Order: sequence, then structure tokens, then C-alpha cells
Amino acid sequence: MSSWNDEERAALVALLRARPEGMSWPTITSEVAEAGSARAVRERFGTLSPGDVALFEVTSSERPPDGGLERALEDVASWRDEDFDFLTFQDEHYPPRLLEVNQVPPFVFARGKLVPDESAVSVVGSRAASEYARAITADVARRLSGAGFTVLSGLASGIDTAAHTAALDSGGRTVAILGSGIRRVYPAANRELQERIAREGLVLSQFWPDSPPTKQSFPMRNATMSAYGVATIVVEAGEHSGARIQARMAVEHGRPVILMKPVARGTDWGAQLCAQPGVFVVDTPEEAVGVAERLASGEREVSRLLALATS
Repeated sequence: MSSWNDEERAALVALLRARPEGMSWPTITSEVAEAGSARAVRERFGTLSPGDVALFEVTSSERPPDGGLERALEDVASWRDEDFDFLTFQDEHYPPRLLEVNQVPPFVFARGKLVPDESAVSVVGSRAASEYARAITADVARRLSGAGFTVLSGLASGIDTAAHTAALDSGGRTVAILGSGIRRVYPAANRELQERIAREGLVLSQFWPDSPPTKQSFPMRNATMSAYGVATIVVEAGEHSGARIQARMAVEHGRPVILMKPVARGTDWGAQLCAQPGVFVVDTPEEAVGVAERLASGEREVSRLLALATS
């Protein structure tokens, strides 16, 4: 994949901010990918008026009066001076696994170190996690780190926080995918943790830098987490937990899902998910990480065989 120049990046930003009527972000991304040029797609639609720019933005400074290219060029240039990177789906260092799903984010903002083709496992669950579940999560995260995996989570309270913290404290790598903009901290109590992850791991956001968290942004974040990882482990979750959204997304993406037994037996959605291919039920953190290791080994073997077949 070759990186775009700033004119192409700005054309994509302008398209997304002033999206043509009836076109979603994924539709725009698909059309741009097919054309190979955001400028070409934008020129096809001529002058655009602002679309649903408020969905992932909040500040007036981020809301151009006409969704214009000039403002987008200024923003792309200004983002270069920030403490984060701006990457479109056509840029060389864009996380490659995100390109494999229909919900591919058209861009990401990144703070920290991007590692190409890293083997990451999502560890997710309830925000209002029990003390027992947080302890199980910490054990899972430490074991994943010891096995060479990146621990992936969403920086929410509860299970996410326990997973990130245990990974860092054990000397492992962790990646946080936000449900808000890269300049935002949510929840506020995780400010120090978010800064630590940016220093020692990676923080990613698929939203404009100052975007607040919304009801729409968290399911989108969950889809991105599913895509980024090689598998999803659900430690503890209720009937309406956001973790169920990620588990279902992972099945849709063809990514394995590992459910701790209380989730599989104690929720209707977990019991229903068990009938899907690629869903595993485990009793212990050791068993969960063992399944992840076998799955990752199988994926590497498939990749090796494909490389041999195309060489």
C-alpha cells in the first residue's frame, strides 16, 4: 500500500465532513477505494454542503462552513504538528487488519507506536465488573502478554481498565481503541492510564480529534476492536453489555470469540452465540490464552501457506 499525499487525505476529510446525501462513511470509503482517489470521487459530486458533520464532531472550529477542501488541507497540515498521527485507509502505516472488514474506518488517529501485523487479542466485558472478574481479567492479560500477544481493549471502566493495567504492569504491550476523539479522555478517571498507554503502547481513534463519546461511537469502536485483533475474549458481561456487540461483530468478521463460562451460561446472548462457528467456551484464564495461542498459530500457518502459494 502506498501513502497518499495531503491533497488526497484532505479530499477524503472534506468528503466525510460534507457527505453526499444518502452516503454513509463506509459507502464513501468503498467508492474512494474503488476509484483509488478521494479527489476523483469528490469532483464527481461537485460542490458539497455540510452533511451529518455533528455526528462525530463538537467544536465549531472543526465544523467548516462548506465542508471545503481548503479547510481540510489546513486541518491535515495542522494535525502533523500534534502529538498524534493521522492515517487514512490508503496510507502505508494504516493498521492492515482493519482493511479486512466492511466497517473499515476511513481514517484513524494514533498516539504511540504502530506495530505492523501485531498479534492482538481483545479482552472485553462489563464496565461494572465484579472484583472477581477484574482479577480474572488481570490474569488473562498477564498470560496474554507472557505469550507474546498485545492486549487490546477499549479503555472503559471495569474489565477494559483491568486488562490495560495488567498488561502494562507485566511489561506487555497494550492497545486502546477509543469511543471518542484522540484529544478526549473518557472516562475522566482513566486520564493517567490513557497517557501511559500512549507512551508505552498505542491509542487509536477513528473519530475527529475533539469528538465526544456517543451512543453511535461505541458500537463502531467495538467493530474496530474486533477487526484489529486475532480474537476476542469476553470475561464478564450482562445481557446489555457492549461486549455482546463486539462478540457478534467478531463472528461476523470471522474472528474467533472466547467466552468465559459464566458469560456463555449466564446470558441469553452468550448461550445463543455458542452455536456459532469459531466460538469457544472456557473455564479458566489459562484455557482462554491456550485457545488464543492455538488460533494464532493456525492463522500464521495459513498465512505461510498463502505466501508460498503466491510466491
